[in-house]
Amino acid sequence: MTTVAIADDQAMQRFGFRMLLESQDDMALVGEAETGSAAVRLCAELQPDVVLMDIRMPGLDGIEATRRIVASGGRTRVLILTTFDLDEYAHAGLRAGASGFLVKDARPEELLAGIRAVATGDAVVAPALTRRLLDRYAHHLPAPDASTADGTDPRLAALTGREREVLTAIGRGWTNGEIAQRLVVAESTVKTHVGRILAKIGGRDRVQAVIFAYDTRLVRPE
Repeated sequence: MTTVAIADDQAMQRFGFRMLLESQDDMALVGEAETGSAAVRLCAELQPDVVLMDIRMPGLDGIEATRRIVASGGRTRVLILTTFDLDEYAHAGLRAGASGFLVKDARPEELLAGIRAVATGDAVVAPALTRRLLDRYAHHLPAPDASTADGTDPRLAALTGREREVLTAIGRGWTNGEIAQRLVVAESTVKTHVGRILAKIGGRDRVQAVIFAYDTRLVRPE
């Protein structure tokens, strides 16, 4: 059973999500929050598997709430909800540690699939879409730390040459199948490399690997 919390200041929006979640046999709604601060407290107390996080909320916004929830080290993964005109903020949320994002008018089946993906440790945003968003909105993001700006992040030293190749390919938006074809290896081998890369860089999912590739300049915005 996947436990879900909702963080949104719009009562009608929460009602719609609540109705959708309650219609699913494999999901349980465990809490709702109307502010970012309340969302942080709720996740600390209830430890839901997934929190649906709106970006624009009174007081503490969804990005900072996401950062605090992820930094707490709890089990909760964040799925950011946004609108098309707020993509730059959603993608700042990815930098804050969210496992992906969906637009608020996503179809019910897309939202449910996203929740299930995030709950199992996957990322919701397709790699190619993540790349396009990073390219488009890189100028909105804080500059990388000095330790990563020249590619000298110590976590890179822990990667093998092949793992660097795979990480660079992930940053370029390639799927596992595309990476396997380009490197002439089995897709299962690529999956093994991805798992090892995430473990070595401390990444929660593929989206975080893409961001790490940008931060260390393995991949640069076009």
